[in-house]
Amino acid sequence: MNNLKTLTEPSTLNNNAFEFDKIDEQNFIAALDQSIELAQKRISKIKTNPENATFDNTIVALECCSPEMSKVLSAYYHLFSACTTDHLQSISQEVSKKSVDFHNSISLDADLFLKVKTVYENKDQITDKEDLKLLEDTHKSFIRNGANLDETDKKAFSEISSELAALSPQFSQNLLNSTNAYELHLTNKSDVDGLPESALKLAQSTAKEKDLDGWLFTLQYPSFLPFMKYCKNRELRQKMYMAFSSRAYQGEFSNQDIVKKTVNLRLKRAQLLGFKTHADYVLQERMAQTPDQVFNLFDQLYSHSLKHSNKDVEKVKALALEKDQIEDFKPWDFTFYSELLKKESLNFDEEKLRPYFEVNSSVEGAFAIASKLYQVEFKKADYPTWHEDVSVYEVYDLKTNEFVGLFYCDLFPRKSKRSGAWANSFKKQGLTNGSIERPHTVIVCNFSPSTEDTPSLLTLREVQTLFHEFGHALHMLLTQCKYKSLSGASVYWDFVELPSQIMENWVSEKECLDLFAKHYETGESIPQDYIDAILKSQQFLAGYMSLRQLRFGALDMAWHTLESEFTGDVSEFENKVTEKYNSQPPVDGTCSSTAFGHLFAGGYSAGYYSYKWAEILDADAFEYFKEEGIFNQDVANKFKTHILERGGTDHPMTLYKNFRGREPKTDALLKREGFI
Repeated sequence: MNNLKTLTEPSTLNNNAFEFDKIDEQNFIAALDQSIELAQKRISKIKTNPENATFDNTIVALECCSPEMSKVLSAYYHLFSACTTDHLQSISQEVSKKSVDFHNSISLDADLFLKVKTVYENKDQITDKEDLKLLEDTHKSFIRNGANLDETDKKAFSEISSELAALSPQFSQNLLNSTNAYELHLTNKSDVDGLPESALKLAQSTAKEKDLDGWLFTLQYPSFLPFMKYCKNRELRQKMYMAFSSRAYQGEFSNQDIVKKTVNLRLKRAQLLGFKTHADYVLQERMAQTPDQVFNLFDQLYSHSLKHSNKDVEKVKALALEKDQIEDFKPWDFTFYSELLKKESLNFDEEKLRPYFEVNSSVEGAFAIASKLYQVEFKKADYPTWHEDVSVYEVYDLKTNEFVGLFYCDLFPRKSKRSGAWANSFKKQGLTNGSIERPHTVIVCNFSPSTEDTPSLLTLREVQTLFHEFGHALHMLLTQCKYKSLSGASVYWDFVELPSQIMENWVSEKECLDLFAKHYETGESIPQDYIDAILKSQQFLAGYMSLRQLRFGALDMAWHTLESEFTGDVSEFENKVTEKYNSQPPVDGTCSSTAFGHLFAGGYSAGYYSYKWAEILDADAFEYFKEEGIFNQDVANKFKTHILERGGTDHPMTLYKNFRGREPKTDALLKREGFI
């Protein structure tokens, strides 16, 4: 087959970079089959090895048994999310099933588990801490994936895993199709009254791409959010809100059945393994440990969040009544009038920030922060990519000039890309074919693109998102671990957001903004009063936003603490379990569960609370930087050494205490939010 080797053999490019320009998507299934066959041969050698099972011939051999398969799946799942096609979508269930069946064949293999168990029972002979962690994680992974089940239950476990693997890409596909299906085409100038020039230019550009006059608005965030913030036409705001809030809820692309099937299968799998709920199963491998601990976190933040959220909403409602005599205040009014309230209360229009956040300058700003903190350099490089918008950088250690890794940057929306923002590794740092390889990472976003006469100018939130995802990338790039399964972001899920969320803090600091926030036309530095406004905006609607996050976390936990099969209505269940967290009554015909990709197409099931958990960590950690100086080398080195470099080689609380000198406190977050 043409170019099959591109997916199954080492690259011919520098640093073993992916040859994206040579990938033939028709070859993915054949390449996956070939890579699985290679891995199975290596597994067979482990099982039939006549020598006594040892750490090297069993645990390390398992760790390194499938590099070709990892390469194929990394390329496939990245393209499926960032640049999908009809073919990639059509094979998604087959790819997922083959992958899950392979991993089940390992974890459910009694002979293989016996060898792992033999090594584990002699773990007192292991002296290297990272080796011991790999051994413990490998043994635990077998058990959590059904190794101790009898043959009947093993078969049931395997079938459940295969079904779940097929549902996740279906959910993503429905959500993407539903998002792309809606467009709002406007030709009357009065209909776009209030929208800033940046939003109008983007809508004009989108319309021109389809040979249309006027303006074309979509449910992609760079189009949807400005529309909701600034469009004065209330009826049109309602249309956009209803379209966005009902994505994948009903009709051709409905995810309702997938949600129900997914939560029921997750529960069935957890109970098969002896857990009461899916949340109990997941949280065994989290800092929170139990559902009660998660609910305790919600309780700690709820009263503060509710009190301040009620104040926030009342202020916005009062302004809507004052300005436009709106007595029947609706959710599609909130974003519009909260933006007006921000202008009045802070005496500031966020659109004024855009000219200082040109996209390339903002990316260079993130690089500059990383250089000052961690002594790394990002050099633009020429490597094949999956789309012309993508940029690639080689990363080097400034002290040693050693190669750190490759960094890919894909920032703008397109029909073939799923919504949101994320970071990932094409290749994780760690042992491969007898040597330690450096990582290849990517951040993927959906930022405001350029227009015919204006470069891409970001909102403040988009800059914060850029820094957030860049924080994930640094976690993956700077890691110094022996094994891939422990490196980079391979940490407990409620710890993984610390390196990302802490990076957002620098965007509010003058010392940081002065490095890159220059007017794209004049080169003028961002004015001090704008920086003051950014600082003040941190606490604007903080109560509302906190309650909103608690609502999402509560919805997640409600789905995953079910103790019996769910047969009810998805929307009714959602409304019931989130009632105490709703700042406004839910609207008929809307549903967030069916578009909640984090839960049903990502890794956040029983884990969405981790955003709030990590906020406590990042606020407490950044307070340390603030006390000593936001670019203080001693603090930065501690964060790099104890957090970024160590991956999952130790318990997160141990890593955090090694950095901070103590456990985290909630005070810094409550103070930052303006709650105390």
